[in-house]
Order: sequence, then C-alpha cells, then structure tokens
Amino acid sequence: MQSQTSANLSPRARIGLAIEAREATQAIELIAAAEAAGVEQVWMTQSPPTLDTLTLYAATAARTTRIRLGTSIVPTYPRHPLILAQQALTVNDIAPGRLRLGVGPSHRPPIEGIYGLQHTAPLAHLREYVAILRSVLWEGQVAFHGDYFNVQTPPLRTAPVPILISALREGAFRLAGEISDGAISWLCPVPYLLNKALPALRAGAEASQRPTPPLVAHVLVSLSEDENAAHSAASKRILFYATLPFYARMFADAGFPIGDDGAGLDELARSLVVFGNEAAVAQQLTDLLAQGLDELLVLLIPVQDAAREQAQLARLIGSLQ
Repeated sequence: MQSQTSANLSPRARIGLAIEAREATQAIELIAAAEAAGVEQVWMTQSPPTLDTLTLYAATAARTTRIRLGTSIVPTYPRHPLILAQQALTVNDIAPGRLRLGVGPSHRPPIEGIYGLQHTAPLAHLREYVAILRSVLWEGQVAFHGDYFNVQTPPLRTAPVPILISALREGAFRLAGEISDGAISWLCPVPYLLNKALPALRAGAEASQRPTPPLVAHVLVSLSEDENAAHSAASKRILFYATLPFYARMFADAGFPIGDDGAGLDELARSLVVFGNEAAVAQQLTDLLAQGLDELLVLLIPVQDAAREQAQLARLIGSLQ
C-alpha cells in the first residue's frame, strides 16, 4: 500500500535523480540539464568533503524553474536547527515550494572523528531537532526545552517545507512515521524495505495518528548490460558503508551480513543494483514502484563514461509517464 502522497503521482514524479559533483558550477549544470531532460526531483548528499547543499540550491534556483530540490541528508549535529531553518526559509523564498529538507544524524566516525562532536542517542537527538524545525518552519515560532536543545524565538514567518529524515533500521523508520514528511533510505535492499521498513513506518504513523509519510528508496542504477561490470562497480561503491556500524547492522538485518574480509559484499551488491539497457532499467524502476515503494532516489553507478551515463539516466527518468 502506497502513501496517500505518492498514490496520485506519475512514475516520473516519484523518481528522483541523485546529483554528485565536486564543484558548485558543475552541480548547477547537472541540475539544470536534469530539469531540461524532464526530471522532476533531484537529491544531493552532504558530508564534510562535499558542497553545502542549501547554498548550492539557492544558486541553482536562478537557473531552474520547477525541479524539486531535496537534501539527502543535511547532518544534524554540526548545524543548529535554527540555522538550518534560516537556510531553508531563504531557499524557499527563492524557489517557493520546491525544497524538500532531508535531515539525519549521520554516523559516529564523521561526527566525532571530523567535527569533534559527541554522537550520542542519535534518534532522540533527531526527534528534538525535527520538533524545532517543524515549529519554526510550519508555525513560525518555537519554545522548546529538551535534553539536547533549549530554543525560544519571537514570532517568525513560516514556510511549510517538507521535513524528511534518514532511516536505516526499524527504529528510525518508526520515528519517521511519527514525526516526518518522509523517510529516506540508503543502500537498503528492497525486501528489507518492503518487509521491515514499511511496516515500521506505518506503525509509527499509526501511533501518532497521522498519515503514513512516503518512503524514498535509494536505488543504484547501472546503464550497462554487462552484469559483472555493473555488480563490480556497485561493490566498490558500497565497500565503505560496510565499515560503518549502522550500515553493517542494517545489512545483517536485511540478510546480508558482511564479514571483516568483505565476504558477502558481492551478494549485497547484486541485491541493490538495477542494471541493463534503458528499456530494462525503466521497466525495473516502474516495477519497484508497483511493489509498494513510494519514491525512488536513483544513484548512477557508472561503468564506462560517467558524464554520458548520467545524461542518459536523466533522459530515461524524464521520459517516464
């Protein structure tokens, strides 16, 4: 059963394209090209070495007119929720109704090892963070006193920007159902999403007596008919994530435990990547939506020519009806 939000949308509107770029000008060009190809949603990640997504989106808005701009995700610990709300309000002024604000606690290695911040009780921290964002963006003021934040503001203007959260394990999906406007998965096998994540998302929404928000499912795509090449490229891409505890536990929960020697990585890659020619990939993506996933966040796994294959994938998504 799909969420009420996604039920009335076309497949093209439910498939977003991940944008990766080392420089802002390149990212803006890629997003503008995606819009020209008919893509309706893009997503960008944010980590210490990457671009600041919201700053980039403010600039991108001047080059685009309709494409939705999603963050997947902005890490919460390094950025106070009031500061993030200010940024979201600014982007919404420039691109009204187009921002989808995905936030999440990230992981202990970058938060503690790079930023030097404590990464404790991530879901409890995230619950408070989203409560403040919601109050500021949707209600125009906040008076919040919790375990992690004490925030009080005078009345502010509002912008009902959708607030999505990252989710890997069942507790996070349940929290997404309780408090968010969507759950963003990352490298979660589809059976795990259908059999564990979606029931948890629905249970959280039911407990809070609210509609079930959409699940945005991360999907790896390789526009190659060489199965071995596609799986090899995907394995290299996910190797790093297997070293992160949250991901390692999720992979095990999904039936794909990864050994210290990398055993199990190839099998996991085969469960995650969609590959083939354009017609085969388009069919597989629409089939995933038909299985009950609300939206897809499609990330290209290039095999030969990354720029050509990214443009090809954008055209494929933009051609869907």
